[in-house]
Amino acid sequence: MKTFTKTIVAAAVLGSTAFTAQANDWQNESKDAWIDGKAETVLLLNGNLNNFDINTDVKNGKVMLTGKVDSEVDKELAEELVVSLDGVNDVENQLTVMNNEEGMSHNDDAGDTGSDLTDAKISTVITTRLLFDSEVAGTDIDVDTDQGVVTLKGNVDSEAERDLAIKIAENTEDVREVNDELRVMAE
Repeated sequence: MKTFTKTIVAAAVLGSTAFTAQANDWQNESKDAWIDGKAETVLLLNGNLNNFDINTDVKNGKVMLTGKVDSEVDKELAEELVVSLDGVNDVENQLTVMNNEEGMSHNDDAGDTGSDLTDAKISTVITTRLLFDSEVAGTDIDVDTDQGVVTLKGNVDSEAERDLAIKIAENTEDVREVNDELRVMAE
């Protein structure tokens, strides 16, 4: 009888271990699918990128970007947008740049164009982070950037939401200063 009991216990332990392993695989695959969907969405919502030429693949929280973009700025922008998403552990950027002019126009004033592209990247990254943060009404906040100085305009529901929006902007790469023109609607 003791051997029978031990056999039953051993079978139960092995069965539950296999079930747990399958459940963990399912959870990891679901999380990766969720991250992939968010990555595709953030690339779709960005007006500066052609998301149909960018492919995403997610494995254990690591996002691989493949496909083609027009410039080095677009390549960096795609990576910045994806790396800022919750759940992303790492980004492997294998995007191919099709235009080696690195996003510069044929104007004599290439410095201003580079600054404009950096400002556009900053605004896009901040707007995306605000949209994906569940504690901030990102659709009610306008983000304007001029030479690394970000101005936030719009309505928020509380001082805490205002502070969070400002911190998100301040923590974004290449931001030199944040001007707060947000209005608290209800307190």
